[in-house]
Amino acid sequence: MARAPGLSVRLKLTLSYAGFVMVTGALLLATVWVFLLRYVPDRANRGPGPFTPTRSDLLEAFAPRAAQALVFLLVIGVIGGWLLAGRMLAPLTRITNATRRAATGSLSHRIEMEGRQDEFRELADSFDTMLGRLEAQVAEQQRFAANASHELRTPLAVTQTLLDLARKDPSRDPAELVDRLYAVNTRAIDLTQALLLLSRADQGSFTREPVDLSLLAEEATETLLPLAERRGITLETSGDVATTVGSPALLLQMTTNLVHNAIVHNSPDQGSVRVTTSVQSSGVLLTVENTGAKLSPHLVATLAEPFRRGSDRVHDDHSGVGLGLAIVEHIGRAHDGTLSLTARPAGGLCVTVRLPAAPPRRER
Repeated sequence: MARAPGLSVRLKLTLSYAGFVMVTGALLLATVWVFLLRYVPDRANRGPGPFTPTRSDLLEAFAPRAAQALVFLLVIGVIGGWLLAGRMLAPLTRITNATRRAATGSLSHRIEMEGRQDEFRELADSFDTMLGRLEAQVAEQQRFAANASHELRTPLAVTQTLLDLARKDPSRDPAELVDRLYAVNTRAIDLTQALLLLSRADQGSFTREPVDLSLLAEEATETLLPLAERRGITLETSGDVATTVGSPALLLQMTTNLVHNAIVHNSPDQGSVRVTTSVQSSGVLLTVENTGAKLSPHLVATLAEPFRRGSDRVHDDHSGVGLGLAIVEHIGRAHDGTLSLTARPAGGLCVTVRLPAAPPRRER
């Protein structure tokens, strides 16, 4: 937005300092003048004796010296104020330069202001922290965009290959082609919907209301029970009423993703998934544990990254699009929560989502 030019802050501070010095000096001279008037008569002594000055004589002697003193104070106030304002605003200049560099896209620069803590250093430290978070978010978004482009290109390339084969071999069974195209297209739609859900969670554009995580856990397990039965996985749900505040749709999606991920990355025909909810002083907890292969701490630390699917990237019809835990983390973050992943000693994974507890309802 265009703004009309105005006085710089340094000049404003200089004028303020000079004005303060002038006012202080004028008050001091006025105090001296009033003090002297108490001992000087209004009229001169016309009788014999020494010369006695009157107030008019005092005015003639005092006024020029007072004017000279005020001029001196004005010069000292302007020069001293200009130097002092420049010294005081030097940290602000560094912050402004860093802001301009950040506006051009350079987020790696840091102010790193030295010295003891004051308002300017607090502002500089806050700005450095903001730049660090922005740099991390931009890097994450760039990495996510690259992964998303790669993942979306895969089903499109497969579709193109199938269509080329069908055009070169007209005798090929069209039913098989339709089935494969349907599966590829379904996967592309699922990936697009997951990306949109991820974007919605990041923007935080949802209405917040009280939500009981225990009810969401029951609903998610009931929805995914047929998939668990086909894979021979046992589902268990237990826990206390755990009420938080947020979007029921997003929190249900988060819970469903956790349970789905625990089912598809499990021991076949003999695995189990346990979903529990609890209330602690720090908030409400949703915990999903599943059996399976042993996971290394390094691998566990990367599972919440987009397009990670356990120990490899091979998937079947139900393994998802690699955004399950990434969506869980983003939804939890949008609800002021945290996600923690822990490898179970016997194999499998324990995922815990910690969310703020809903404030108690006031009785009317």
